[in-house]
Amino acid sequence: MEQCLLMIFAPPSVEETMVDWLLEHEEIEGFSSAEAYGHGTRPTGMSLLEQVTGRQRRVQFMIRTRHEIAQHLVNDLKEHFTGVGLHYFILPVIEAGRL
Repeated sequence: MEQCLLMIFAPPSVEETMVDWLLEHEEIEGFSSAEAYGHGTRPTGMSLLEQVTGRQRRVQFMIRTRHEIAQHLVNDLKEHFTGVGLHYFILPVIEAGRL
């Protein structure tokens, strides 16, 4: 069972929609979310203030799951959230546990 971490970065405007969407997927045992900032110099999609400060507010979602489930979720994201401005990563999980 290959574990991975699916990280999704979303605009704040779709935070509640993303939470609802993730909660609808029974194959997800749980997920975390946090406020995050994207930094860069590309002005595409950034407000004037964001261009000046060089950062854009985002909501980060983290889901630890099996790779095939993560891939299924990404395919579903592409179907339901195209054009919203999501960014994602799928990373291998080397080790995980509770202390």
